Parts: sequence; C-alpha cells; structure tokens
Amino acid sequence: MKKITTTLAFVMLCFISCKKDVKTEDTAAETDSIKTEEPVVEEPVDSAAQAKAWQEYATPGNEHKLMAAETGTWNCDMTFWYEPNAKPEKASSVANVKMILGGRYQEANYSGTIMGAPFEGKSTLGYNNASKEFTTTFIDNMGTGIMVAIGKYDENAKKIEFKGEAVNPVNGKKTPYREIYTIVDDNTRKAEMFDVKNGTEYKSMEIVMKRK
Repeated sequence: MKKITTTLAFVMLCFISCKKDVKTEDTAAETDSIKTEEPVVEEPVDSAAQAKAWQEYATPGNEHKLMAAETGTWNCDMTFWYEPNAKPEKASSVANVKMILGGRYQEANYSGTIMGAPFEGKSTLGYNNASKEFTTTFIDNMGTGIMVAIGKYDENAKKIEFKGEAVNPVNGKKTPYREIYTIVDDNTRKAEMFDVKNGTEYKSMEIVMKRK
C-alpha cells in the first residue's frame, strides 16, 4: 500500500510540474502577443497652478448664469410621435426649475399626465468648465433607465445640440438619440428630440416651455 501511495504521489508531482511548465510557456506567449501601450507622461505642474486650475473648474461662469436664468415654473406643451410619420399625441406638464450646489447645476422637476397616466420626471443640467461641454440627465416614472447626453452651446443660434444613447426596452439594444434645446426668448424654451428607427432619424418629441 505504501508503495502504491508513493507511486501515485510521484505521478501527481510530475503532472503538476508539467502543468506549471505549460502554463509558464502559455503566459510567456501571451505576454509576447500583447502590445503594451506607452504610458502617458504628464507635465509637472506646481501647486499654485494646480490650485488655480481647480478653482477655475469649481467656479460658476457665464454658462451657469445662463442656466440660472431659467429658475422658476414653466408650463410644458408636449408633442410625441411614437413612430416615423405617426399621428402626434399631445400631453402637458409643469416644470419647476432651480439651481443647486451653489449655482453649479440646474435641477428641474416635472409633473403632468401622459397617455392618461401620471407623469413625474427629473432632469439635471451641468456645464463642465474643463471640457467646455454641457451634460444633461433625465429620469422619470415611466422607465428605469437614466438618459445621459452631452452637447455644446452655439451662442449665435442660441441652441445646444445634445447627443446620447438610450436603451430600447423592446429589444434591449442601445440606440442613438439627439436633442436640440433652443432659447427662443426670455420666457420661451423649445426642446426637440430625434430618435433612430431602422437606421433613419425621425422627430419623436417636442416640448415648448412657457414661463409662468
């Protein structure tokens, strides 16, 4: 029995040794096949310059004043197109807009009725001083996803064109969408949403907001 046990132990040791050799060879081959990227070398920045950069990043500017100008209550006339060339459906809501976190971000809370059902939604809007871009998010009680889009402001046209992706709950796939937000005048805003179906973009929503 002892002899059998010794023999089995010897066989196992040989097996483990062979496995280690194969693994070492495979690892070496994988290492050779993987191309390592050159590390990004950042230029040294003194503490004063770092402090100045972070201060500028955290300080609200003209774009934040633009958002703050929308503080108040707005009546929203909403139009939906659920398919390309479909008959439009109407809805309405009220938006309460305010600035939060020291005037750095805008928050809007929506309430109304869509297709006979109570509707609640919340949006946030921010301007990143570093990237020079606006970012918007939207959530509501008619889904479980968060819509996120990024865009830049066209001063001449008084518009922001946002681009993002949304998940189609029917097939679970991500599809691109586009939003054009227009400052019509001091008391009027317009948001237009464009979705993609079968590779073609179509207008799926329009909201005209009037300040109360």
